[in-house]
Amino acid sequence: MNWQFLSWLWLGRGRNFSFLLLPGVLTGLFSMGLWQIGGWQPLEALGFNLLFCTRNFLPLPHGSWDSRVVVIGIDDATLRQYGQFPLSRDRYTQLLETLEASPPAAIGFDILFTEPSSHDATLAEAMAINGQVVLAIAPDLHKQMLRPVAVLDHVTAKGHIASNADLDGITRQLWLYVDQVPSLTIMLLQAYNNSLQQTFTADSTNSTKSLIALPPRPSAEKVQSMWINWVGPTKGERGIPTYSFADIIQRKVDAAKLKNKILLVGLTATGANDPLKTPFEQIPPTSGVYLHAAAIDNLLNHRQLQLFPRQFELLLLLGLGIGSSLILAALKFPQRILLLGLLPVTWFSISVSALTISNLWLPTAAPIGTILLAGLSVQWLEQREKQQLMNLFARHVSQETAALIWQHRNEIFQNGQLDAQEMVATVLFTDIRSFTTISESMKPRELLDWLNCYLGAMAECIHEHQGVVDKYIGDAVMAVFGIPLPHTLPEEIQQDAIAAVSAAIAMQKRLVLLNQELEELGKPTIAIGIGIHTGVVVAGSIGGSQRLNYSVLGDAVNIAARLEQLNKSTKEDNPYSILVSETTFELIKQHFHTQKVQQLQLRGRQQSTMIYSITGRTEV
Repeated sequence: MNWQFLSWLWLGRGRNFSFLLLPGVLTGLFSMGLWQIGGWQPLEALGFNLLFCTRNFLPLPHGSWDSRVVVIGIDDATLRQYGQFPLSRDRYTQLLETLEASPPAAIGFDILFTEPSSHDATLAEAMAINGQVVLAIAPDLHKQMLRPVAVLDHVTAKGHIASNADLDGITRQLWLYVDQVPSLTIMLLQAYNNSLQQTFTADSTNSTKSLIALPPRPSAEKVQSMWINWVGPTKGERGIPTYSFADIIQRKVDAAKLKNKILLVGLTATGANDPLKTPFEQIPPTSGVYLHAAAIDNLLNHRQLQLFPRQFELLLLLGLGIGSSLILAALKFPQRILLLGLLPVTWFSISVSALTISNLWLPTAAPIGTILLAGLSVQWLEQREKQQLMNLFARHVSQETAALIWQHRNEIFQNGQLDAQEMVATVLFTDIRSFTTISESMKPRELLDWLNCYLGAMAECIHEHQGVVDKYIGDAVMAVFGIPLPHTLPEEIQQDAIAAVSAAIAMQKRLVLLNQELEELGKPTIAIGIGIHTGVVVAGSIGGSQRLNYSVLGDAVNIAARLEQLNKSTKEDNPYSILVSETTFELIKQHFHTQKVQQLQLRGRQQSTMIYSITGRTEV
């Protein structure tokens, strides 16, 4: 395995644009596929409910139910007074007679009058006098329309009351036309328009503006629907205006409140067999008559729910998959998690705003799910790449070097290969004094355990000061401060030198504790010398195609090794057995106490250089 393959793995597969695009495209296509087969629908239904509940919970200007629409409910109080449902037909005659003084614009009965009774003729006469009554018809089990008894059928308009609840039981649509048969909603609005025309003045312009535009009857479609914009709960203080059937007949309600209104008469008693679930009323549900009231409200105010075009929904999912992947791939893990939290909230906020401002229902679950799936795919891809790279790096470099290379991978891998880099770094060399003698007195297994204990302790000190263990050479340790990323600023280079000397002092102090432990175990104690030099090095891979090692080369390495050897002959004023070059001294002199040792002629230099020992740290 070579570095060319390694860099191909990173750049050729992981970091070029086409491969970054791939998880986004796959995520988008997967999400589109789920959309096509209905996989998102259960979550979209929950999103629908959450959108409406959020809009109503927040102080957003979305309006209230139209006061022109009124429900006359056959409620529990009505049934206690007049007996169980269905009521006697003469009760409906009484209702119409009560309303004659202040006639409503239209009256719709969400009740089937399919069985004849002795009061039908009287009721038909009252309906004919009113002239704006619409009765309900409904399909039976054989899909045949159940119509009112003939005497009522002849004097009234009719509209179907077929309902269409979704799988979760919530009704989100109303069938305006079924096989070209209009709904009760359409016929009531038509009656309302007729009532308006009868009261118009000669000003035809005003009259035209006052009429309600009705959806046209379809020419071929078997079913034409509208999506209900649930303004709020149908019952309660903010619900659709509702009066008790019994209270109207007993004149407990001022009939003037119902003048020119669109009235819907229906069963609202507890436990009625016409339940209606809305985003606000599920347990218990509301009554079916409110479905038509909500639809009439929507058409009166031109605020029926608008759907996002289907072809754009698919493009939206593909765009979100690709866009989210590209954005998230460019971020580090903490920022990615933060953005993955913000993006769904942002989209949901956009959806709530669209619903509030434009009555537009944007899909919520599918886009949010696509964003999260994109985040998971990016994270999975990166973890997979990281694992592959770290497994490969483990064969070529130390673990800490591999971690640093991964953190700054974009800066190190260039042009499809791992380029050699020239940089200024601080090299630290150390080895054990009299190691050969010690090794001869110990068994191989004991020697290995003893040496590993020492090397592990020294490596910890180096790591704690942001150094990299370049290699172990028997008992020697070579560490570098300032790789694998080139440090070009003077303060960065100075900090590398300070870190190297600090690590050296920490190593000697740690060695004191380690020697105490070794003495207690009856094992040989350890003495080391350390040499440190700051200079130009070349960092890159060394070796052949079968085995590589990431390391640094250059005269700076040789100088550090030579300084380490000088500790053997430098005992005076050298308490830590740490020698540094003049180059390193100039960088650390304000932070450490030093002592001149001797002039030394270094390779490649015409003039000799001063060597310094470290005697302590400057008090800050």
